[in-house]
Amino acid sequence: MPEVRVIGADGSQIGILPTYEALKLAEEQTLDLVEVSPRAVPPVCRIMDFGKFKYEESKKEKASRRHQSTVVIKEIKLRPKTDKHDLAFKLKHIHRFLGEGNKCKLVIVFRGREIVHPETGQAMLDQVVKGCLDVAAVEQKPIMEGRRMVMIIGPRAGVIRPASAPGVAAPSPRAGDQESGPKTSEPAPSGPRFGTPPVPQKP
Repeated sequence: MPEVRVIGADGSQIGILPTYEALKLAEEQTLDLVEVSPRAVPPVCRIMDFGKFKYEESKKEKASRRHQSTVVIKEIKLRPKTDKHDLAFKLKHIHRFLGEGNKCKLVIVFRGREIVHPETGQAMLDQVVKGCLDVAAVEQKPIMEGRRMVMIIGPRAGVIRPASAPGVAAPSPRAGDQESGPKTSEPAPSGPRFGTPPVPQKP
């Protein structure tokens, strides 16, 4: 490229310079000439410490990955005629999974001639959705996959609970804390200082 538009290390617009002059200007400052917009006419280059720039970008990328939450899709298998006790148990798990920000893949498994009555599977899925309507939102409506009816539900906005850090125990009292005040939550008796007992009130 015969010439480039140059941005200084401080962000100032230096202007359009021949490429060799831009390189010389960067060398005089013991910095690098880095092309930041190759499709511009002329291409835009910036004078910078490229090594430091790459290091800062790497730090930002790592910080971004740390703050990203991983969504897990948990498969919950049901039968067209799951009994009430088993259904209540599964609903409890679904509430917990959704509350942690995960999704649930509800799967109705048909056996034998049950496949000729898909409405029973649909009714069971409707029952599950009704049972967790306060925390769930349907993300994929029921579809048939062979002998399975599948539906995906996710957490409703505003219901995700931050998970507590594992292994964090309550802080133990420091030495001397037991002597620093009364052990009960009752307020200390009021009265004159230096250990003089309070004057009893007349009835």
